[in-house]
Amino acid sequence: MDEKRRQEILERCKPERVYPPEPGHGGWHTDEDVEAVVEVMRKATDWHIGFLTFNKQLRPEIFEFEAAFAEYCGTEYCISINGAGTGLDLAMMCLDLEPGDEVIVPAINFCAAPLSVVGQGGKLVWCEIDPRTFQADPEDVARRITPRTRAIYPVHMNGLSAPIDELLDVAQAHPHPKHGPPKVIGDAARACGGGYRDTKIGKRGWMTVFSFHSMKLMTTLGEGGAITTDDPEVNDRCMAYRQFGKGKQWGTNYKLTCVQAAMGLTQLRHLDERLALRRRRAYERNELLADVPEITLPYEPPDCEHTYYLYTCLVPDEWAGEKRDRLMQILRDEYHVGCGAYNTCAYETSPFLAEQTKGQRLPVSERIGQRLFVVSLHPLMTEEENEYIAAAVSETVARLRTP
Repeated sequence: MDEKRRQEILERCKPERVYPPEPGHGGWHTDEDVEAVVEVMRKATDWHIGFLTFNKQLRPEIFEFEAAFAEYCGTEYCISINGAGTGLDLAMMCLDLEPGDEVIVPAINFCAAPLSVVGQGGKLVWCEIDPRTFQADPEDVARRITPRTRAIYPVHMNGLSAPIDELLDVAQAHPHPKHGPPKVIGDAARACGGGYRDTKIGKRGWMTVFSFHSMKLMTTLGEGGAITTDDPEVNDRCMAYRQFGKGKQWGTNYKLTCVQAAMGLTQLRHLDERLALRRRRAYERNELLADVPEITLPYEPPDCEHTYYLYTCLVPDEWAGEKRDRLMQILRDEYHVGCGAYNTCAYETSPFLAEQTKGQRLPVSERIGQRLFVVSLHPLMTEEENEYIAAAVSETVARLRTP
């Protein structure tokens, strides 16, 4: 972008409100969503029916949504649940962890996955990430595996797939003496609809957990989630966990509602087209920022299809920490472009997780956590709004470039 164009768009297009770094609604709603919800509510006015959850004849919404989501991901099973946090807990429950059992989790992370390990009595072992993709580094995972490792727990960070096949190879090469190869469990809360080696995220690995929270790529009325798997035992156990054990094990109420499932169906029908628009905006921004050498733009490996749930960049190593923070502050305060450091090392942001993993330090992840920053992106942004954001980033970098 030339200087004249940059100044013109900065003067003309400043928003009244700050663009949030992680928008409160990752997708959007249409009349189709509203009509689907209203139809379920109208049917519920019959006191014989109400909002029954698991009556396939009277209330088919959950069954239809699970079948559709499983087909979308290419898996045999889908278990709908009330949130991704619940799903992560269920994944750890299915491991039947014993004292001393270890689970390897990338340090660059939101707190949910590591908390689920601790919540089921597992020993949390941090691993490094690939600085280019922010995904768990298979070589580092291999270095941290021990005879006590029960699972490798990658996060499909910020919308990009983790290297699942490589992690599966690591697991196969280091079997647990009792349980066999460690299970590979994916946290895809931010990556619904992403692609990996000609499959959708959710197909590879033992099980994958998705979020339908309001901020995510599709939503079921603000909360909700799902688990995908090809393992019939996992399916049976999770189905029982979410419905008071079904008389054969411990369980409680982790169900999605039929109203949420109805919206899930409409959201899923339009997910790919909305992701295509999100990717288009990300690619446009990549071109607009290509001449800003200080900023390392998001990377998309050739075998992946990034959802760009978050548009994650890196500042130069010498800008780590204070100068990165100054960049984000200027963008927010002067240009109304929201930025955030999503996510730094989980043990640096959570005192509880730090206490659980005393003595574990990961220098690569810590440094990347000081360099990364997320710039607001949403598929409903116009080309001009996207151009304004790129101009603001470029202008702010130019200001910081000069001592």
